[in-house]
Amino acid sequence: MIGDIGRQIGARVDTVTGAFRDPAIRLGVTGLSRAGKTVFITSLVANLLERGRMGGLRAASEGAIRAAYLEPQPDDTLPRFDYETHLDAMTGPDPRWPESTRAISQLRLSFRVQPTGLLAGLTGPRTLHLDIVDYPGEWLLDLALLEKDYAAWSAEALERARARPFAADAVAAVEGADPSAPFDDVAAARLASAWTDYLSAAREAGYSDCTPGRFLLPGDMAGSPALTFAPLPPGGGKGSLGAEFTRRFEAYKREVVRPFFRAHFARIDRQVVLVDALGAIHAGPRALEDLRTTMADILGAFRPGRNAFLSEIFRGRRVERILFAATKADHLHHTQHGRLARIMEALVDEARRRADFAGARTAAMSLASLRATTEDRVTHDGETLDVVRGVTEDGKRAAFYPGELPDDPQRLLSQGRQGAEGWLDADFDVMRFVPQGGVRSGEGPPHIRLDRAAEFLVGDRM
Repeated sequence: MIGDIGRQIGARVDTVTGAFRDPAIRLGVTGLSRAGKTVFITSLVANLLERGRMGGLRAASEGAIRAAYLEPQPDDTLPRFDYETHLDAMTGPDPRWPESTRAISQLRLSFRVQPTGLLAGLTGPRTLHLDIVDYPGEWLLDLALLEKDYAAWSAEALERARARPFAADAVAAVEGADPSAPFDDVAAARLASAWTDYLSAAREAGYSDCTPGRFLLPGDMAGSPALTFAPLPPGGGKGSLGAEFTRRFEAYKREVVRPFFRAHFARIDRQVVLVDALGAIHAGPRALEDLRTTMADILGAFRPGRNAFLSEIFRGRRVERILFAATKADHLHHTQHGRLARIMEALVDEARRRADFAGARTAAMSLASLRATTEDRVTHDGETLDVVRGVTEDGKRAAFYPGELPDDPQRLLSQGRQGAEGWLDADFDVMRFVPQGGVRSGEGPPHIRLDRAAEFLVGDRM
């Protein structure tokens, strides 16, 4: 009885004191294959601490942000995002891209904000916390699995794999297996390994839909039954390979996917999805179409009423804003940035409409979290080309022209929907530049439109 009363009093105290706590925005940051998630977070934090390059963030340009500082993160069970090490890698004497993060991490950035304009004299400075939650894009892909059973996932996964030459060995292994055969651990491990190899090759080739995502980032679950299965053709009764893989697929959703979304994703207020659209374009029409359908599948689960589990964990709150950002805009001359943004908008059109239906405000843009190039104009074979210049990974300075993106994005998307093997009227190239290194006092690393991204994501709360 006394314990019950104590718990009731404690709950009421938490309710009352919670109203007086400093407000916090929980920003989820994820990225599909090679989108530059670690670079985005590091540069965003550096530019919010030193705001000389953040003119597009009104609270910075108008002087509302009086101070910004890092604080201990509030979640004791999550690793801290290693901001300082990543920043040193990007801006140090030997500039290089930081190591990709392979698990969830977090960082808290706090602001002292003084309202400007008519409210300036009515209220004093207040504190606002920005909790940045970094998690692998491979985990986000698993969100779509919650709406599928094993048979549906197997059919879709095998259909995609059959169209990809590098998947031949995995497809042969899976389709050569007898789903009605008695379950055998050795055979299961062999099939799971073949499927994992295929997923790694698909990611390397620029494809986006690589599920189950934890097969690529297993951590301490490597070798566990929940991560030891593969798609199979229909068939199999009790005690069979097919029946056990069906059970393990459901265990994967129950023990791996759902706990992550219940513990972390459902608490996110704002979300950034970073996309290497240029990499997908370079990989070809099928990779671009795969990217489009992947993003539609991810956000399709946000539609109210479609998934009982998601309806449950999102009850009473929702992701308020979602930004889809095409990264590496510095690989293009600024004259093509608008075209990349329009391609990004077209890529996520279906996904955006689904998210808007669920009440979230969305935006799409192109940006470069860390600008690694400068712009120039050169003459080649009698033709004037707008190029970018930078330092390649082998230390050489190079001018780069990736090809001219179409003004109408449907010229690309339609070829993807039709399953074209290659682009009909153009070729697109990619090049990997290293960071230029160094920052000036009072400024964060150079970027393209990172300030506008910050304005959309958190500007209204500042």
